[in-house]
Amino acid sequence: MTKVGVIGIGFMGRTHLEVYRKRRDAKVVAVADLVRERREGRTAIAGNIAGAAKEGFDFRKVTKYAEPMDLVGDPEVELVDVCLPTPLHVEVALAALRRGKHVLVEKPLARTARDADRLARAAAKAKGLSMCAMCMRFWPGWTWLKESIDRKSYGRVLAAQFRRATNHPGGAFYSSGEQCGGAILDLHIHDTDFVQHCFGVPKAVSSRGYSSRTSAIDHVVTHYVYDDVPLVVAEGSWAMTAGFGFQMQYAVNFERATAVFDLAAAKPLTLHERGKKARAVAIPPGMGYDHEIAYFLDCIRTRRRPKTVTLADAATSVRIVEAEARSIATGRPVRV
Repeated sequence: MTKVGVIGIGFMGRTHLEVYRKRRDAKVVAVADLVRERREGRTAIAGNIAGAAKEGFDFRKVTKYAEPMDLVGDPEVELVDVCLPTPLHVEVALAALRRGKHVLVEKPLARTARDADRLARAAAKAKGLSMCAMCMRFWPGWTWLKESIDRKSYGRVLAAQFRRATNHPGGAFYSSGEQCGGAILDLHIHDTDFVQHCFGVPKAVSSRGYSSRTSAIDHVVTHYVYDDVPLVVAEGSWAMTAGFGFQMQYAVNFERATAVFDLAAAKPLTLHERGKKARAVAIPPGMGYDHEIAYFLDCIRTRRRPKTVTLADAATSVRIVEAEARSIATGRPVRV
């Protein structure tokens, strides 16, 4: 059984705690948060995804720290799960790696590509295993898409469109473009990373977008340029009017079928195959958070380095997002 310490008890921290609570191969032994009410589990947490960040975890049974580094230094903790604000990821993750701990870091890996690369290089040499929580690589229905692309189950991909849109989450961190990086880094990176996961690093990006709630980009549409896929586009926004809710969708057109995913639908994944009636595709239960943590815990158990997503992959996604931001600033395509 892997003993876990979770640092940062906001929406994602509570989501991870709920996943660990249900597992038999892991036990949370410590939590850390500067805010006493959060580290004692006395605050209600809301987020985009229904069913995440539930409040079933028993905080009475764990050691509670105010300072992240105190948890990192706890000899009982084997896996440090970093759910802090983005600018704090690198310092804490590096400290944990130096102590030989396993490390799971929430997305985005770092505030800048330079810092992300520095962490990825250190992780490659570290004794402990590490992974970035790029949950879409594990999300039911999205894993089906990745497998269908790789197997060419319905022929080549002709067009792929991804969309992630919501109203602004509010709060001081998400209102600071300098801290959170805007929707382009904090929200849209999910789709940028999944595009990389499916098709590799694009040759170039051509993006348009604008700022509204922060000083960074809060609404972006990007065309990812590839030699072998005619059209790959992703839209990300948290600039919608309050009450808009959350939309997570894709539409991928293969040579012989079109696959559509809509998180809000009763049956999220629909396949329109040539010559057949449209049908719902059965997908596994759970969310990407459940499956990513299960995967990483299994990597720790079997002592194998993660391959589904590496820190190098996560650093590359930050680099692609920065190219998108440059494309918006210059009004021109930017090579990656």
